[in-house]
Amino acid sequence: MKHVFLLLVLTTLNAASDRVVPREGTEWCNIWMPNANKHGLPRVLLIGDSVTQGYGPDVEKALAGKAYVARLATSRCVGDPVLHAELSAVLGAESFDVIHFNNSLHGIGAVSEKEYAEFLPQMLAHIRQLAPKAKLIWATCTPSHVNGKFEQLAPNNANVTERNRIATELMKKECIPVDDLYALTLPHPEWCSDGLHYKPEGKAAQGAQVAAEVAKLLPKAK
Repeated sequence: MKHVFLLLVLTTLNAASDRVVPREGTEWCNIWMPNANKHGLPRVLLIGDSVTQGYGPDVEKALAGKAYVARLATSRCVGDPVLHAELSAVLGAESFDVIHFNNSLHGIGAVSEKEYAEFLPQMLAHIRQLAPKAKLIWATCTPSHVNGKFEQLAPNNANVTERNRIATELMKKECIPVDDLYALTLPHPEWCSDGLHYKPEGKAAQGAQVAAEVAKLLPKAK
């Protein structure tokens, strides 16, 4: 299995080696895998970015005793072969019953919406290939506000809404439920801590909604 896993990662990287991938000033990845030595509850994986990393602990607390909640938070955007390698690393290490995933905010300004519409199905196909038994939930991206003037949406929020539209149409076609975190967060600029991230009350509200949506798909405890 280890040889197959490594071959899959290398194949994924080589497939896009001829494409120049835009890089941010700092790229990062955070993997959190609690209760890795336990097997009594269903496993949930949250895939996303720093917003996901923010509400992740609230989801973990809300589902305590019901599921083990892991997360993969990354700066890599769709179309980046490193994202597929990171997915391979996590999904190759453990099996998950429910995967709640999102990707969009990173890559705005580097990946066009046309490219996003091309690359997002590739991410979905990769997840399905590595976790064919997992139930999937897509999360819309949260709004982009003007830092310091949170009642105002940033100009690039138009990119956010277009990507949410593209993703929602794809998930509807693929019969994957959508957790609309954009609609939850938009009326509450007071939750913002900067243009993209959230205060504890915002994280708690997002975490509560994510936990509720995930709970609908949880199997009975093993």
